[in-house]
Amino acid sequence: MIGLDTGFFIRLLQGNDLAKEVWESVIHKKEEAVVSCLTLYELERLGLKAMIEKEATQVVIEAIKENCKLIWVDDHEVILQGSRLSHGLGLPALSALILAGFLVNNIKRVYTTDKNMLGYRKKGFEAIILNR
Repeated sequence: MIGLDTGFFIRLLQGNDLAKEVWESVIHKKEEAVVSCLTLYELERLGLKAMIEKEATQVVIEAIKENCKLIWVDDHEVILQGSRLSHGLGLPALSALILAGFLVNNIKRVYTTDKNMLGYRKKGFEAIILNR
């Protein structure tokens, strides 16, 4: 199982080749993906701010709900680990909570644009940075 964060979907909308390849593997059920509910929040917010096209935002959110397992931030372990990650790595709160959700769900590979996630260096965990 892989983790996809907000930056992954931004790169997907921008046409990033690796993001398209990974997403194809998810929608064709070759790979299982996990997405934080906070990514839905961030995507909706970016659409409202016109930083990404509103219609594309809605299509992506629906596709996430249809093709990915959503992680909800209603687990005390996610909240507590998010606090520790934010403090220890200097991650912004939402990034720390997204990463904590992945870790609590034993996700070992995350596709992201957040270079701060490279600071998490536990054995077996890999953050793959999607460049433009």
